[in-house]
Amino acid sequence: MMDMDNFLDFESEDPLLNRPAVTKKRKKAIGLDDLLTDFYKEEDKLVEKKSKRAKPRRNNDSDEEDNHKEAALYDIVDKCENEMREISGKEDSFVWGICAFGDQKTPPPLSFPEIKSCTLLQSFINDELNSVIDISTENGDTFLEGLLVNGWLSKLVFASRHLEKSVATWTFNLMLYSPKEDLRASACDFWCAILSFENEVDLQPIKIDWFPSYSELKIALESYGFLFKLSSNTDSACSNSASRGPAQNIRAWLKLATASCQMRNKRAMYLTSEAEELIEVIICLFSDRQLQGLLVLLHECMQSAISYFTNEEWESSCEKIAKSLACRVPKDLNCLRIVECISVVNTRSKLFRSTVAHQILLSYFDHKTKAVIFSRCTYTWC
Repeated sequence: MMDMDNFLDFESEDPLLNRPAVTKKRKKAIGLDDLLTDFYKEEDKLVEKKSKRAKPRRNNDSDEEDNHKEAALYDIVDKCENEMREISGKEDSFVWGICAFGDQKTPPPLSFPEIKSCTLLQSFINDELNSVIDISTENGDTFLEGLLVNGWLSKLVFASRHLEKSVATWTFNLMLYSPKEDLRASACDFWCAILSFENEVDLQPIKIDWFPSYSELKIALESYGFLFKLSSNTDSACSNSASRGPAQNIRAWLKLATASCQMRNKRAMYLTSEAEELIEVIICLFSDRQLQGLLVLLHECMQSAISYFTNEEWESSCEKIAKSLACRVPKDLNCLRIVECISVVNTRSKLFRSTVAHQILLSYFDHKTKAVIFSRCTYTWC
């Protein structure tokens, strides 16, 4: 049951009578420690702000400092490179190579009317079977070319034990001057077979009416454009024209020179002075960069030429060749190339290599001494 007394109690509803009690806050006293703490906090904030503003500045300064260091390093490197170039005298950028060939000359004509009257061809013409083959003097050279290319010409010479002068000169000129690969290669094989057969001891010798001399080889070499006065590849005398030598016949030339030197025990093909010049020519060919594909042939020819001399001849010839090479070869990196191309395979080649190196050194020092004396004299006169 509801309490009527409480229901009629209006005093409890009076807001003035039911006002909450006001609690008075006690003011806190600010001491010296609090002031110092606040001061240091503000100082820390200011320092932090200044440091944040100074960071980009320090980064910029460090970048500038790095750039200065990098530039200084480049200057030092450039200075060192310039000094190295002055000391080395540009030798490190020099490429070895001798200009051994200039422009080729017009080769001699390959017409040999005397070949049509040779005994070998006449024997075929006069044979009773010629009515089937129909060989005549008009087509005789073509018939002989067929025998040469097919290898039958050398077999016929071996069978008859006789090589006529007309056949010998005809095949020799085809070997050294023919522009046709099959003819010059077959003619080279023919002569190598003849000379190697002639070098055999137990076989009956062949009567050869004509032998190629060194003068014939020299004429062919000159027609290829060989320069007996050498120059470096950087020299203006070294032509880059399409007519620059050597001709493709240089392979056959080297093979013939090799085979000729190898038959010294049966026949002296060259004079001592000619053999000396031949070795000089071979070494010059070694130093021509365009002949790097012929290194095997050059090595074989070199060893055959060195073996051509007798022991007595080689003692003096070795010194002569070395002195001549030292005077002819340019005083640059080619000197080292000249020595390196002499392979040491026996006592002779070892002696030759050391002698050439010695003479080149003497010539080089003599050249430098004369240059120094000349420069001092020029300075004194000025």
